[in-house]
Amino acid sequence: MSDEQNKPDFFDKPENIDKILKVFYLICTLLVVADFIVHRHIYHDWENIPAFYAIYGFIGCVLLVLIAKAMRKVLMRGDDYYDK
Repeated sequence: MSDEQNKPDFFDKPENIDKILKVFYLICTLLVVADFIVHRHIYHDWENIPAFYAIYGFIGCVLLVLIAKAMRKVLMRGDDYYDK
């Protein structure tokens, strides 16, 4: 066995995961701050709410997860489906 196979990958180190999360949170914060600085051409009044797109995206992702969990109950087959 070579030393290359035993070498931990980038995502195996917890400190690298912490760095990635910090960068992710920084980018999210900068995007919300940019929402207050950048002028937007709005079409609807509700788009004028501060951080509207961040809230809209978060709610959309939560709804997708909840809908997928409900669909799983309907579409999921039994564990022995292929053994029959």
